[in-house]
Amino acid sequence: MSALRRKLGDEYQVVSTSASGGGLPPPRAAPRGKRQRFVDKNGRCNVQHGNLGGETSRYLSDLFTTLVDLKWRWNLFIFVLTYTVAWLFMASMWWVIAYMRGDLNKAHDDSYTPCVANVYNFPSAFLFFIETEATIGYGYRYITDKCPEGIILFLFQSILGSIVDAFLIGCMFIKMSQPKKRAETLMFSEHAAISMRDGKLTLMFRVGNLRNSHMVSAQIRCKLLKSRQTPEGEFLPLDQLELDVGFSTGADQLFLVSPLTICHVIDAKSPFYDLSQRSMQTEQFEIVVILEGIVETTGMTCQARTSYTEDEVLWGHRFFPVISLEEGFFKVDYSQFHATFEVPTPPYSVKEQEEMLLMSSPLIAPAVSNSKERNNSVECLDGLDEVGIKLPSKLQKITGRDDFPKKLLRMSSTTSEKAYSMGDLPMKLQRISSVPGNSEEKLVSKATKMMSDPISQSVADLPPKLQRLSGGGRMEGNLPPKLRKMNSDRFT
Repeated sequence: MSALRRKLGDEYQVVSTSASGGGLPPPRAAPRGKRQRFVDKNGRCNVQHGNLGGETSRYLSDLFTTLVDLKWRWNLFIFVLTYTVAWLFMASMWWVIAYMRGDLNKAHDDSYTPCVANVYNFPSAFLFFIETEATIGYGYRYITDKCPEGIILFLFQSILGSIVDAFLIGCMFIKMSQPKKRAETLMFSEHAAISMRDGKLTLMFRVGNLRNSHMVSAQIRCKLLKSRQTPEGEFLPLDQLELDVGFSTGADQLFLVSPLTICHVIDAKSPFYDLSQRSMQTEQFEIVVILEGIVETTGMTCQARTSYTEDEVLWGHRFFPVISLEEGFFKVDYSQFHATFEVPTPPYSVKEQEEMLLMSSPLIAPAVSNSKERNNSVECLDGLDEVGIKLPSKLQKITGRDDFPKKLLRMSSTTSEKAYSMGDLPMKLQRISSVPGNSEEKLVSKATKMMSDPISQSVADLPPKLQRLSGGGRMEGNLPPKLRKMNSDRFT
């Protein structure tokens, strides 16, 4: 026994072969494990940034976006911590002013005017700051006009408090109003399907909106993620290719009121041009679907994402219809949203189907044979020119052209060559040559007759009296003397 080990992605398949001449059982495909996805079904991207080095300072340059992108637990922690530190700091500043002026020791002296009335210790200074910052104003603690440093600190407190409020409250508001949760009510089918639609092999998946509020200017895009190697040997992991879902026709602009089936026609421009039912078992790819739109209630842009791996693409399946007509409205049955059923679908790729159609076409063999006959006839004509064979001198005198005998030879060589060279002959010769039974001598005689046709036509164009005078010969001999004299004067 000998074992051949073959790697399939991250899994391995063992195929056993016998040294004897006995029959081998058909190999069974090894079961695939859970494949690592680039984008999860819920739209989360499985990407982690590492080894940033000194680039982490860039996050601080955009501190507001950094805080918004943090998780909720960290946002709440920073929110509480910032306010606590700011309040304790400002309360400490009021306590320091009172301590340096000696207001803490003379707080109960009625004849003494302190900086802040009724501030005896740190808790009272903290309460004074909270009442001032929150504009509560109980009226028991207040600042006097005998404390210029307190007035300056009061102005600084107002400016600092406004900045902290705007920053933290704005951050919390933006985070709460983010339309990420709106994407939870946008559904994608669990599987994609490949089947025939309108006579074309088509990749299909389904999208739906669970809310009654619409997605304004909804647009859908698809990306194919697949590793490949360039002809130069460069390996491109997760190379992104665009899948056309109606960009040229405007079908990517969705009116997402009811579930829609998104279609990608597989043609020569599609990355799935070579994909067949058999090759899909060994392929590794991921289709990323991106749905964007404006939330009607908030006016903010929302994006929903999902992906389909090769195991989630069903060959020869179609989606169940989910819309039915009720009394006065249309009803959507979301219980059949993910359901599919099998339909007859050819297991071949579009490329293979086109090749089979091309080979079975009856126009291929005649075209090939005609081209061969045409080449052989041209070679024969060239050989005749080299040997020096010429047509009879009578034909050469009649035609007065060097290339005319070649055309007559082409016309009499083969049936296909007659059709090929007919366009070069006059219309009368073409009609004559098409009649069966015309030999080369008849064609030569008829060609000679055609060369003399213009003379006879010129006589036929004359008036009847002049035709009788001409008698089929020269007109000058039968003309009256007066006319002959006029002709001689005109040509002399």
